Amino acid sequence: MMLADPSKKYRRMYQRVDLPDRQWPNNEITKAPIWMSTDLRDGNQAIFEPMDMDQKFKMFQMLVKIGFKNIEIGFPSASQIDFDFTRKLIEENHIPDDVYIEVLVQARDHLIQRTFESLAGAKRAIVHIYNSNAPTFRQKVLNVDVAGAKQLAVNAASKVKEYAAQYPETEWVFQYSPECFSATELDVAKDVCDAVTEIWEASPNNKVILNLPATVEVSTPNVYADQVEWMHRNIARRDGVIISVHCHNDRGCGIAASELAIMAGADRVEGCVFGNGERTGNVDVAAIALNMYSQGVAPNLDFSNINEIIATVEECTGLPVHPRHPYAGDLVFTAFSGSHQDAIKKGFEFQKNEEIWDMPYLPIDPKDLGRDYDAVIRVNSQSGKGGIAYLLEANYNVVLPRRIQIEFSQTVQKRTDEEGTEITAQEIWKLFKETYVDTKDTHYSTKNYRLYDNNGKQVVELEVEVNGETQQLRGEGNGPISAMLDALQLPIDVLSYEERGISSGANAKALALVELQVKGTGKSAFGAGIHDNIVTSSIEAIIACTNRLIDQGVLSTDQVIAAAV
Repeated sequence: MMLADPSKKYRRMYQRVDLPDRQWPNNEITKAPIWMSTDLRDGNQAIFEPMDMDQKFKMFQMLVKIGFKNIEIGFPSASQIDFDFTRKLIEENHIPDDVYIEVLVQARDHLIQRTFESLAGAKRAIVHIYNSNAPTFRQKVLNVDVAGAKQLAVNAASKVKEYAAQYPETEWVFQYSPECFSATELDVAKDVCDAVTEIWEASPNNKVILNLPATVEVSTPNVYADQVEWMHRNIARRDGVIISVHCHNDRGCGIAASELAIMAGADRVEGCVFGNGERTGNVDVAAIALNMYSQGVAPNLDFSNINEIIATVEECTGLPVHPRHPYAGDLVFTAFSGSHQDAIKKGFEFQKNEEIWDMPYLPIDPKDLGRDYDAVIRVNSQSGKGGIAYLLEANYNVVLPRRIQIEFSQTVQKRTDEEGTEITAQEIWKLFKETYVDTKDTHYSTKNYRLYDNNGKQVVELEVEVNGETQQLRGEGNGPISAMLDALQLPIDVLSYEERGISSGANAKALALVELQVKGTGKSAFGAGIHDNIVTSSIEAIIACTNRLIDQGVLSTDQVIAAAV
């Protein structure tokens, strides 16, 4: 089955904007807007089970802690629990002095009255009325013409003003939304908004909020920005108006639309912390705020403990935060790709504290959000040597030489291909020891040794087991490594040797890494030893590497027996 011909079923739902000298494309976001959280209203309407009182209160406390100064707490004229919650906040004095609670109400007289009853005694409050002026709603929902839709708004604005006068102890702010603004003719939206602000006597000392919602997202973000800029330029009493935007995400462009709207003149952004809301959701406030933060602009919202915020939102809404959710998801700072891992590993080597953050693939420092670097690189079948090396270094202080990185990555790749799952740092470390360390106990096995100086030469005496038989070996050299090779009497040379500590304190361990080559073959292998004594770890590394050469068929069993005899 194929999609129907869209030209026969769908049409453009917005008005083209004649704005040839539009300014927003040249503007930048240089300061944070006023933020308004609608998690407790729009977000609450969009979950399987609306929040109970305890959940609403926990969410409110979280929003205050994040730093929201405008918080829409519900729809008290339509819901008893919202009414009771509003009373709880006011009567128990839970609202900080610098926070405006906001409530939504339809443009109907009895609902407006009930709304003001719920707000009695509040220090500061925003009363938010709305009605749609869009053609579809005028014709199919409200059954009114343009004049009739305007009259609904005018009547509601007058009632709000009338009821507010009965509660002079409260600092009132009035807000009007021409619902479905983005699908409304601009001259109609302007006319209605101007009528409302006239009634409310908008002025620099009496600010009124005009919210211009993309109730349903019907255009590309640039069209919405044009609409907002047109209103910004043309509405009456602009100096007494706070232009607010409330973008839904039907086309997946809510964040872009909101950001362009700020560039187009919007002063305020409404949304939910992680974009919860009707249908595909409201705009994601955390994403916009952290987009700004990552560009050096203070968002005036605190997401420094984003895991705690996620836990609260998930608990109160019952909705999980997607693992690829911008900034908040469990996997957004995680690289599985080999090339990404290699770039991030190298980036960390250059990145210094107090410097401007400039990292491959990481636009923001995870630590700024309370995340650590442990999960930045994770390994699966798509990963490469860089990720494996990073995890070993970050978790075990093991810095592998490049050649062993290449070799070991193939071992890890084989394991992940076979199992088809992610492999953890602990599992990588176990596989490393199985591959390079534990082979010390196969063909050759060291029972004990003694190292001493003899006229400036290092002498090693070993008791080893070779293929089940105990042998006594002795060798001399300029140091323990050369003495050990002399004792083995095998046709091998040292290509590389490194040693380093892999822990500290009382449990300190030494890691020795050696690469041995069989003379005349060009064939080599790596081995490793781990012990609290560096000489012991070196001897075990050589034995482990020798056994790996035998396993690979580069050294023969006959050579081993002959050398031991």
